[in-house]
Amino acid sequence: MSPTRRRLLRAAAPITLTGLAGCMTDITPDSEGAAEYTLSIDTVNATPVEHALYEPNDDALFGDPARTALSDIISGNTHKTYGFTPLPDDSYLAGEKAYFQVDTAVSGRREMDRQLVRIESLDNAVGESSDDAGSEDSGDAGEDSNSATHVDTLARPSGRVIKILHSHSVSGGAGMSADLLEDDAYVLRRPAEHESALASGDLDGEIVSMTEDGGFPYRVSVTTESIREPEYTTRAIRIADNDAEFREVVFAAEIDADLNDESLSGGAGDLLDRTLGREHTESTPLSTNFERVVAALGLAGVNESVNGRLLWYDKSLYRYGLYIDHPN
Repeated sequence: MSPTRRRLLRAAAPITLTGLAGCMTDITPDSEGAAEYTLSIDTVNATPVEHALYEPNDDALFGDPARTALSDIISGNTHKTYGFTPLPDDSYLAGEKAYFQVDTAVSGRREMDRQLVRIESLDNAVGESSDDAGSEDSGDAGEDSNSATHVDTLARPSGRVIKILHSHSVSGGAGMSADLLEDDAYVLRRPAEHESALASGDLDGEIVSMTEDGGFPYRVSVTTESIREPEYTTRAIRIADNDAEFREVVFAAEIDADLNDESLSGGAGDLLDRTLGREHTESTPLSTNFERVVAALGLAGVNESVNGRLLWYDKSLYRYGLYIDHPN
């Protein structure tokens, strides 16, 4: 389930399109040329309620701490973690006789000893070995690279950490992985990480490569340091007492467009039907029927691509997005 968007964007009943052209100024052609608009509507093989409910996966890395937290909060208790959150905030949960929503807040911080993983790139050393075959140091670096452990042979709790650090290294710290790191180090926090080869010290000082032929070799370093960890308190808020109440919650918070056979008439309705499960592309100026469909889906004022929105149409659930390719 994606986190709750906390918004009500429902397009119900027939759409009134008087003065539509004035509302669609963002998708009219500009002086530089035509823009291309692609509407994508994919089928979701679940009901809105099924799609909304959170279920932890089966793996130990993320699934185990999620299940531990769920057993606490569904019974009315709170659950504390340090440095990571075990459940997606705002997730919906089903209890025996009620429905709940996950709420997580920072409730303090604690000084803790943690194991931090860093990697040092050996690419320069390997390159030098090719230029100076007589160098003893260069020869050692090349031999280390050839005997490196390929990252994909590591169990996920260790391999994932190395891949995150590699992504951080090759992006110069500008990638999305930076949010997962403490400066340039990955902090082992999850229970499965505490039982990994990284935590045991088996990989400390070893060489790990990102490719089978030894490409992108790194020397791994694991240290224990005292750091301040944020304390997260997770609880479950009761939001519905029965199936009918919860369905209303889901439609109010998760469904972006709620349409039926009467919402769009004529060619616009036919165009929507033809696009279900596929894509439809037009260049500006857009056809009237396409404009009507875009408006019914709540996308009339969009000037940038959007994705992941949910449509309930003819008793079926769909995920849709609008991709806009502007002229250069």
